[in-house]
Amino acid sequence: MPAIRTDITEISTALGMLGYRSVGEALKERPPSILGVSDDLWDRLAGAFAGGLYVADFESALENGRAFLNAPFGLRGRLPIKVEWKGPHKTPGYELIPVDLRIDHVFLISCKYLSNVLFNASPAHLFRRLLAVRHGDVREDWYAVSAPTEYEALYEGICAHLPSLQLPRSLHDLTREDRVAVKGALSGSWPEEIKPLYSAMCGSVSRSSAAIWNSNLATSADRELMLWRLLRIASAPYFVLGASGHATLRLRISTPWDWRQKYSMLDFSVAADHEAGQPVVSWRATVLDREEGTESVVSGHVEIRWSHGRFRGNPEAKIYLDTPHRDVPGYEPLEPAGDSTGQRTLDYFSGSGALDTSGIGMEPARVLGLDGLPGPSQGTQEET
Repeated sequence: MPAIRTDITEISTALGMLGYRSVGEALKERPPSILGVSDDLWDRLAGAFAGGLYVADFESALENGRAFLNAPFGLRGRLPIKVEWKGPHKTPGYELIPVDLRIDHVFLISCKYLSNVLFNASPAHLFRRLLAVRHGDVREDWYAVSAPTEYEALYEGICAHLPSLQLPRSLHDLTREDRVAVKGALSGSWPEEIKPLYSAMCGSVSRSSAAIWNSNLATSADRELMLWRLLRIASAPYFVLGASGHATLRLRISTPWDWRQKYSMLDFSVAADHEAGQPVVSWRATVLDREEGTESVVSGHVEIRWSHGRFRGNPEAKIYLDTPHRDVPGYEPLEPAGDSTGQRTLDYFSGSGALDTSGIGMEPARVLGLDGLPGPSQGTQEET
């Protein structure tokens, strides 16, 4: 996804939370209550909207923001005082919650559009430390750790295939320039004589990684905590707004305390995937919904691959969720099925009827905008 599209979806979500009905109006006003957006970025967003290529992204994200504004478990129709945009900066330390927006220092929002990636981590951080807080930045070549013999055999085959590069005898002696040259020479499909060597390495990496991971999941408590970390279920609740396929994605992510009120984990397992064509470890959990008396499966996989192309950088562990977000235990809908309070709020703001606040917990006098939501330049309502 291009960087500009990420900026578009995150900032447009924020604009929707401020009550804007029109993307054009919002970009023209550039509300100062959204913090972290430079004048240059506002210019880029306006240009992208005028260009027409990303109009659907702007509008769908704006509607997600408005849905959160109206949601009974969100802002309940009350305009925020400020929306902080995290932007592209690197988070200091380690953060389990993937926050893109923070609303009034309280609501944490993750914007997730057309992505099923949960984490980009180092293999050691996942398989050894189980995604726990990092202690220093460990840089190692996981292929050399998990499949040293097969990795060396692959490298020897590449040296024989590319004699003109005059590569060093050991892959551990590769310079930065060597790695750039190898990446360029091996773009596209693997050469036929190299494919068996690469396949052997993939199998060994997958099996070894799964074994290391399993060895560190010794107890049921370890496995339950691992599932929570994979699903980014953290000690603070947060919300996911985005799109998955052709449908909107509006979820409230439970905390471990919430999760245990409703669910029990029956099983968690990991296994090497021998048919993936690259090093892959699959993970799978069976969960009991105690309220409904039903079992469900949540699954995903980990791709262990070079971070910047073949031999260019150390391998990374890209963690994917294969189960649809809506079917994940602990990923609750922003407005549960059969709960009409969000629609009643929306009807009120659209002028289609008086708001019945009996099930929402707000007073009409404290709700802003009797004839529809004004722009943020008209102020905010009294704090409750």
